[in-house]
Amino acid sequence: MQGDACSHAAAATWKQTAPGSYGKCQSGDSSAGSLSLLRRPAGGSWEFGSCFWSLGQAELVPWAMTNDLDIFVGNTTLIDEEVYQLWLDGYSVSDAVSLRLRSGILEQTGATVDVLQSDTMDHYRTFHMLERLLHTPSKLIHQLHFQIPPSRQAMLIERYYAFDEAFVREVLGKKLSKGTKKDLDDVSTKTSITLKSCRRQFDNFKRVFKVVEEMRGSLVENIQQHFLLSDRLARDYAAIVFFANSRFETGKKKLQFLTFEDFAYCAEQMIQNWTLGAVDSNVDDMDVDLDKEFLQELKELKVLIADKDLLDLHKSLVCTSLRGKISVYNEMEANFKNLSRALVNMASKLIHTKDVRDFFIDLVEKFIEPCKSDKWTLNDVRLFLTQYTTSAHNLDAFRHQALWDRYMSTIKSCLLKMYHD
Repeated sequence: MQGDACSHAAAATWKQTAPGSYGKCQSGDSSAGSLSLLRRPAGGSWEFGSCFWSLGQAELVPWAMTNDLDIFVGNTTLIDEEVYQLWLDGYSVSDAVSLRLRSGILEQTGATVDVLQSDTMDHYRTFHMLERLLHTPSKLIHQLHFQIPPSRQAMLIERYYAFDEAFVREVLGKKLSKGTKKDLDDVSTKTSITLKSCRRQFDNFKRVFKVVEEMRGSLVENIQQHFLLSDRLARDYAAIVFFANSRFETGKKKLQFLTFEDFAYCAEQMIQNWTLGAVDSNVDDMDVDLDKEFLQELKELKVLIADKDLLDLHKSLVCTSLRGKISVYNEMEANFKNLSRALVNMASKLIHTKDVRDFFIDLVEKFIEPCKSDKWTLNDVRLFLTQYTTSAHNLDAFRHQALWDRYMSTIKSCLLKMYHD
């Protein structure tokens, strides 16, 4: 078969070699790609297959017949989304074939098990060749070897970088290093996600982290630009990068009720309010590192609990505004000072790396658990945090209103997201 036959649809007669062996489709085209084939054994019906060409020749999948075949050749790379997902999930060819058999595909198509095996092998070979391009998605978009429509390219990229929530919860906040990767066997066993899939997902996290960790500009936009991900997936990866950089503790038993969505939302709030980029768009690592000057200034908020008169006045303002509006008024009034001390002390300690790492543990232990114990509803928490924040503006002796709002707006958002009724 000549090279020009590979560049457009063409018909030809193919003589297969020994039963079950690989044939060779000669081509003058030095590029790589796939050929779509229709075969018809002498006296038989049409069947579908494919081959791949590279460096002047193409390999045909095994067919256990020795008859002359009529074939039809095209240059669009075929992508079966179901088989792609099986490949992404880490299944071997044999396991993928078994799963496809259970779906009833043979009854739907009238194909044989041998054809299904060959078809699955063909797709896996294609995905293997595409994988190196998926590591740098822009290369997939601009390469000419595989003729893939833009919508299919987007699907390939989005699914390749998608991840299982059960997996990301196990590694969120951990250092993306060889040491963590060695533990993926245990993660695979715990989550029932194949080891191959765990490794792909971990390598994706690490790859994105390395590319964007020291870039200027918006973390989400940098991820979208370099990895061509959807806005939602890019935001999820921004959270993963942010957590890996600050090493927040997320794996403790008392944090297991929190979902990745909870943590991702909190990360987004912290990026928008507590990072360097929240106040200065011209700094390096603007969305990755917390603003250390801001964390240092948070110590000034201790006046709210250190000054007894200020603490009493703050309590009086909050209680007056919530009387008759909150279902746990008595409990709130009795515990106001403890809750206020907890919120302010968390702020003053964030300058220390260990306290940053324990941030979510502190939110749970010092605020969520006490409120749960007193049977606060989510609405009770919302009303309290709203009045607790705004009432501070009526304290004439309190001189740190902007700092207070920057801190409490994020604390309030995080607590409301984390407080599960």
